[in-house]
Amino acid sequence: MEYGITIPKEEEGFIMSPSQPNKVSFSEYKKIRDESDERLEYLDGFVFSLPSPSTKHQRISAKMTVALYQHLEGTDCEVFNAPYDIELKDGHVEGTHIVIPDLSVICEKDIGENRFTGVPLFIVEILSPSNQSHDLVTKLNLYMQYGVKEYWIINPMLNVVQIYTLDDERQYQQANIAKDEGMIESTVLEGFRISLERIF
Repeated sequence: MEYGITIPKEEEGFIMSPSQPNKVSFSEYKKIRDESDERLEYLDGFVFSLPSPSTKHQRISAKMTVALYQHLEGTDCEVFNAPYDIELKDGHVEGTHIVIPDLSVICEKDIGENRFTGVPLFIVEILSPSNQSHDLVTKLNLYMQYGVKEYWIINPMLNVVQIYTLDDERQYQQANIAKDEGMIESTVLEGFRISLERIF
């Protein structure tokens, strides 16, 4: 596809990276997005293509969605699963960042028809072999900057869950890491607990 810009494919599965010389404007991103079937994130001028989820990834996503939906029923919070665009915005961070988390918990009343603008309370990303650094480094730092209070990283390859929570200095601290079995629980969603056996 021709968009008047260079869009190199990389081994990690990302369309663009900061090493690529030309940033893409938001209007160019929207044009690319409208003409593509891929799931595309926009991080301060760079477009990232998310890999297609594996069967195990989808099973974990479904289990987490059901568990969160059941826990949140009757509250002011909702769980949204991918593909659902979130434009991160809180007044502390410059630039435009549109992400597509695997799952997010949003407790705002003002939710747009096609996307949410703001900061989710809780985000879950499920790693794929080709995008681990994107979730473990890029998104971890981005979610921390915007003040996502809790971030779960689920690794289906190792059956590991890492939980990061935001401290008073707006820095992530690793609250828990668990492998294969046992219970894990949220620090921001009161009473939400799930076993690793159920997740994996």
